[in-house]
Amino acid sequence: MNVKPFRGEMIWVAAVAIAGSASWMMLAGPSDAQIQPAPAVISAQDTSWLNPVITPTEATRVTAVETATPAEAGPVDGLKISSQSWHRGGLGSKALVTFTLRNGNDYAVRDVEIACVFTRKDGSHLTDRKHTIHDTVDMKSRKTFARMLVGFVNIEANRAKCSLVTATRI
Repeated sequence: MNVKPFRGEMIWVAAVAIAGSASWMMLAGPSDAQIQPAPAVISAQDTSWLNPVITPTEATRVTAVETATPAEAGPVDGLKISSQSWHRGGLGSKALVTFTLRNGNDYAVRDVEIACVFTRKDGSHLTDRKHTIHDTVDMKSRKTFARMLVGFVNIEANRAKCSLVTATRI
């Protein structure tokens, strides 16, 4: 039995397809790429932002605050990544980093955050990833973390360089 659709059914299918795509376009919100902040409007007569005026009392207050708080050595200052390497996992899109942390501090640290930068062979930047290690590194010791999942990376990444961001003193 050979059944041919008549013209009315094809019109009906076309009308449903047009109505569906029109309603989808109306209901879909704007993407982030379409949203742009309004530019700042600065008057031509307003030039106060060009020459900020600092009174002598403000200047002494600023220097007093800068000298009153000495630079304290943070937990990251005694930490160092002594060796690192990386390879791909998960169909080539996941970065698995192996590195050794050395803690030269007189106290243990935990919740160490690292930031890894992934680049091409020519050195051009591709991806940044941060990862927090919820583990403890004892004082005056070292600890190796093998195949830590840092996150998804660009498939063209050839090199990785990880550095320490923060750590919590115990």
